[in-house]
Amino acid sequence: LPELRPWLSRAAPGVGGSGSHKEGSAAEKARRGRCSPRVWLVLGSLVLVFLTSLFFSVSLRSGVGFNYLEPPGWEVSRRVKLVPSYAGSHKQNPRDSQQQKTCACSRCVGDPGVSDWFDENYDPDISPVWTRDNIELPSDVYYWWVMLQPQFKPHSIQQVLLRLFQVIPGRSPYGSWDPGRCLRCAVVGNSGNLRGAGYGATIDGHNYIMRINLAPTVGYEEDAGSQTTHHFMYPESAKNLAANVSFVLVPFKTLDLVWITSALSTGQIRFTYAPVKQFLRVDKDKVQIFNPAFFKYIHDHWTRHHGRYPSTGMLVLFFALHVCDEVNVFGFGADGRGNWHHYWEQNRYAGEFRKTGVHDADFEAQIIQRLAEAGKITVYPGK
Repeated sequence: LPELRPWLSRAAPGVGGSGSHKEGSAAEKARRGRCSPRVWLVLGSLVLVFLTSLFFSVSLRSGVGFNYLEPPGWEVSRRVKLVPSYAGSHKQNPRDSQQQKTCACSRCVGDPGVSDWFDENYDPDISPVWTRDNIELPSDVYYWWVMLQPQFKPHSIQQVLLRLFQVIPGRSPYGSWDPGRCLRCAVVGNSGNLRGAGYGATIDGHNYIMRINLAPTVGYEEDAGSQTTHHFMYPESAKNLAANVSFVLVPFKTLDLVWITSALSTGQIRFTYAPVKQFLRVDKDKVQIFNPAFFKYIHDHWTRHHGRYPSTGMLVLFFALHVCDEVNVFGFGADGRGNWHHYWEQNRYAGEFRKTGVHDADFEAQIIQRLAEAGKITVYPGK
């Protein structure tokens, strides 16, 4: 400033007292125009929040920035949905489609034209089993699935699946609709309404008998049946099974896939978020993995985002609706007194899970009722 003052004086003659007054006013305005440290702190915080949200948005779309997310290039964009020929004919000529049969049962799940609501939401092209053929997931499915139970220990999902499919077959045993077939399936829930219902022989008379989590049969044969063909469990509820039973793993995280590989081979994994079986005695050739894409399909199309994700009972029910010709449902809902409990429990007032908000039991009950009204399932009410 001392060096500039002579030049400023020459450049602006006549600057005197009034000029110095103006200079003082300008300096005062400049001081007033300056932001205080507190204002700068607020502005800096806003910029930081914006950059952070931008980083998370980019990370979730590109798959970078999180150890538990796969690098870009593994997941694939959503595939174009394939509309089967019979669905197309249903839209063009409903009368013709109503006469078309997809199985030899009296009522077939796959028959179009019976319920518009069902036909609009039902996707026969999506496989309920995760296999070598559909190993790659759409990106929206992948990120939704890994956020169900985030695991911050990095796992390469592709490498995990490749190792797993060296231990189990990694293929789907289910075929397409066959007009000459009548595959009858019993989906057996764990409700206390099975006690005293006497459904055991009826349940055992099905081709496929699907059970969920613990589901003991010894001592409950008269009401719950004694036969099982498919047992759906997650790692924390897994138990040994007979050689003729398919173990269907419902995975909520990559670590679940690491566990099943370990439990069928080395036994290295003993803990996820809870203790798990170090070794699992099941028929390796019958092990199947529930497809996360099918998981999200149920969440989007059927439970409509009610609850954080569908209950295991709903996952099994829709699994049956996609592999069976006729589906009969046992042991779902409350008992005749409105109590929620398991058929092997003495506590008749269980069911605190309904208050957690993870599953919307009431909305799922409405879906089951609507499926029954549409003629797609038959519900045996129990006691």
